[in-house]
Amino acid sequence: METIVMSEAAATVATIIPALRYRDALAAIDWLCRAFGFEKHAVYVDERGVVQHAQLTFGNGMIMLGPVDNGSAWGRRIAQPDEIGGRETQCPCVVVADCDAHYARAVAAGAEIVDPLAAKDYGGKGYSCRDPEGHLWWFGSYDPWV
Repeated sequence: METIVMSEAAATVATIIPALRYRDALAAIDWLCRAFGFEKHAVYVDERGVVQHAQLTFGNGMIMLGPVDNGSAWGRRIAQPDEIGGRETQCPCVVVADCDAHYARAVAAGAEIVDPLAAKDYGGKGYSCRDPEGHLWWFGSYDPWV
């Protein structure tokens, strides 16, 4: 097996940061914090009260999010799940310390459970769910770094 050296990676906290788009970014930020335990790192709101960019953290991980319709070329490249039959082309995977507690929190907040919490053959527990705008998420205790 060939060893790959990641010499091009920046010396920072997390080098991969998923980015998502939401129709109601303010509501999404509040829900993601309440349901999944994210914390606001930065939220940039314009004079109309529309979120233009936000950064939410979870441990040493981060997601970025913005509005669906901001008129940018970048925004037009991204489809929302409800525009493509509820499907996704990527899914943030988040490692949690207590999968049972995290699952209970997400259920209590109204997350749509796609795959219920279960022990995994590869180790740990995990579950998948959708947020209120249909984005698919996976949460689990399996840590691929260990």
